[in-house]
Amino acid sequence: MNDMALLRQYAVGNSDAAFAALVSRHVNLVYSAALRKTRNPDAAEEITQAVFVILAQKAARIPAKTILPGWLYQTARWTASSFLRSEARRARREQEAYMQTELQNAGSDEAWAQLAPLLEDAMGQLDEKERGAVVLRFFSGKSFAEVAMDSGVTENAAKKRVARAMEKLRLYFSKRGVASTTAIIAGAISANSVQVAPVALAKTVTAVAVAKGAAASSSTLTLIKGALKIMAWTKAKTVIVAGVAAILTLGTSTAVFFHNPAPFVDFVIFSRTRELSNDVEAQYVTYTGSTPEQAARTFFEACGREDWTEVAKYWNEPGTPFPLNDKVKDYLGGLQVISLGKPFSAWTRNGQKVGGAFVPYTIRFKHGGVKRFRVQVRCDNPDKRWYVDGGM
Repeated sequence: MNDMALLRQYAVGNSDAAFAALVSRHVNLVYSAALRKTRNPDAAEEITQAVFVILAQKAARIPAKTILPGWLYQTARWTASSFLRSEARRARREQEAYMQTELQNAGSDEAWAQLAPLLEDAMGQLDEKERGAVVLRFFSGKSFAEVAMDSGVTENAAKKRVARAMEKLRLYFSKRGVASTTAIIAGAISANSVQVAPVALAKTVTAVAVAKGAAASSSTLTLIKGALKIMAWTKAKTVIVAGVAAILTLGTSTAVFFHNPAPFVDFVIFSRTRELSNDVEAQYVTYTGSTPEQAARTFFEACGREDWTEVAKYWNEPGTPFPLNDKVKDYLGGLQVISLGKPFSAWTRNGQKVGGAFVPYTIRFKHGGVKRFRVQVRCDNPDKRWYVDGGM
């Protein structure tokens, strides 16, 4: 019986046996992803429990076309990220040292030793379909025919999807000093990515998960809560990414959009806007310590000073695929703030509220050009911090 049939059997019939079969089938995948991310076997076990509790809680709402190994892998990444954010710096250093020792003791080849610490973040750069295909092909060891069947595409399309994903991974590793080929990367992942989880873990996970987390420890419940926040946050950002993609595909409008895009974006994306009330701004101050306008001004002034350490505190949310690289620094460095307007909230054309707040701005670049637009700042993240999430 395939994964989704088992999941439906559990969701509709509350079949513990069906859920236990899913845990047994995928516990090694989830445990291995968590272990690589945290470098801590105890944490990996707890994360594995949390992931399957989330699966049990969401079983009835997961779409039928979902590639479950890919979903579990991504949920493991999010849960592990939640764990790492809550850990002390000293603990993270100890975990890294432990994992390096483990890699050496296991006699891993040089390629895997270089790839392993970067693999989870690299996989995060792939889109959902690409990540699902890579997990099926190299983590689960399935043939291209099986990848195609599970993905609902032709075998040729599955091969192209995997090839495209592997090239993205190769480029990601290359930019971080790990030069390799797609064939070597594929071989290293296939040979090393999934390790055998502790013998009793599957039984423990099943018992905790089928109870929807009722028997979970407080630390596991904290992990679940953090992972669910990240999942919700990622889903919310999809609306904004889709809107930006729609704008960028309009081609002939790109030059106008780049210099003074505000009216165009307002027309294409926003159905309505509303200035923030004093009460809303006060709530932001209580939550983060500053208003959206203050956050935007701090960010712009840091760019003007070329204080990249300060800029980095506001540049995207951790894990997003837009690094603060030299090109960005050259673009923003030395700018001057001419004016900032009243922050506002916005709604998309389909009626969804866009996350965070928008702050109208006029800035002058170091080369003399002037830009008027709206910077999007948001703080709806587990760290309660302001991040610049668009509009630059």
